[in-house]
Amino acid sequence: MPSVTVRNVPDEVHRAIRVRAAQHGRSIEAEMRDILESAVKPKGRVKLGSLLAEVGRKAKLTDEEFAFFESMRDRTPARAASFE
Repeated sequence: MPSVTVRNVPDEVHRAIRVRAAQHGRSIEAEMRDILESAVKPKGRVKLGSLLAEVGRKAKLTDEEFAFFESMRDRTPARAASFE
């Protein structure tokens, strides 16, 4: 698992994280991992696959309609994006 070093954290931020970690009964490192995970994976986020599955369920496709869409699906692998 990769590790990250954060330099020049202001004293008041470090103190706040230390207090927050103590309130949650975990180490400062564990608290920082939780803060980072919450920032990039918010609890209310909508996952694309789940959203598409829900749309499919609401559409109430027949087996024939589903088979048609499945037969038309592009199965070629996606190319990596180029930013040049």
